[in-house]
Amino acid sequence: MSTTTVTCAVRDSTTMFRRDVRHSLRYPLMTLSGMIVPVFLLLLFVGVFGNTLRAGLAAANPAHSYVDYLAPGIILMTVGSSAAATAINICTDMSEGIIGRFRTMAITRTSVLSGQVLGSLVRTVVSGALVVGVAFGLGFHASASPLEWSAAIGVYVMLTVALTWLTVAFGLASSTPAGANSLSLIPQFLPFISSAFVPVATMPAGVRWFAEHQPFTPVIETLRGLLTGAPIGHNAILAVGWCAAVAASGYVWARRRYDKGPATQAH
Repeated sequence: MSTTTVTCAVRDSTTMFRRDVRHSLRYPLMTLSGMIVPVFLLLLFVGVFGNTLRAGLAAANPAHSYVDYLAPGIILMTVGSSAAATAINICTDMSEGIIGRFRTMAITRTSVLSGQVLGSLVRTVVSGALVVGVAFGLGFHASASPLEWSAAIGVYVMLTVALTWLTVAFGLASSTPAGANSLSLIPQFLPFISSAFVPVATMPAGVRWFAEHQPFTPVIETLRGLLTGAPIGHNAILAVGWCAAVAASGYVWARRRYDKGPATQAH
C-alpha cells in the first residue's frame, strides 16, 4: 500500500468520523441512551440487589464489596450498548440510500465503515469513563497500578473495536433499523450469562458451561483481575483470542456486505 493510499484512507476516515460525530450531536437521545443504560444497571444491582447478592457470594467473592465485583462487568456492558447504536446508524444510512451514494464516490471503501467504528469507539470510551466515575461514587476500590489501568483500557478498547465491527456487519445485513437493533441485542445480553454479576461457579451445570465458554467471561475476568487484583489465569489469552476472532469475522462480514453494490473507483 502506497503512502498516497494510506493518506487518502486516513483523510476519508477522518471525514466519515466527523460525519458520525455530527450525527450523534443531531440525535443525542440515542447516544445518551447507550450511556445511561449501563449506569442504570450499576445503580440497580448495587443499590437494590447489592446486599443480597454480596451476602450470598461471601464465600465465592473475595472482593470487599459487591460493587468491586460488579463494576468490571458493567464497564464492559457499555461496549454492547454503544455498538448497538452503530448498527442502527449503519442500517439507517443503508435504508436512506446514503451508503449507495458513498459507493459511487471516489473515496476509500473502508473509510465509510471505519469512520463509524471510530465514532463508536469515542462514544464507548466516554460511556465507560462515566460508569467508572459512578462506580467510584458507589464505593468501588480499584487496586490497579498505572500499568494495570493502561492494560485494562487496552482490553476495553480491544473489545470495543471487535464488537463494533460485528455490529457494523449487523447493520449492513439488516433490512430495517429494528432488525439491526434486534441483532445487536445478542452482545448486549450475553454478559448477563457470564461472570459479570455472579461467579460462574454458582450457576447450574448447563448454564455454567455456557458462561465459561462464551466470549465475555474471559474478558470480564481479565478486566476484573487488572482492576481489583483478582486472579486472571489463562483468561487474558482467551480474551485476546476472542476479541481477535470477533473483530476479524465482523470486519470480513462487513466488508463483504458493503462491497455488494455497484462497482466504484476507490483509492
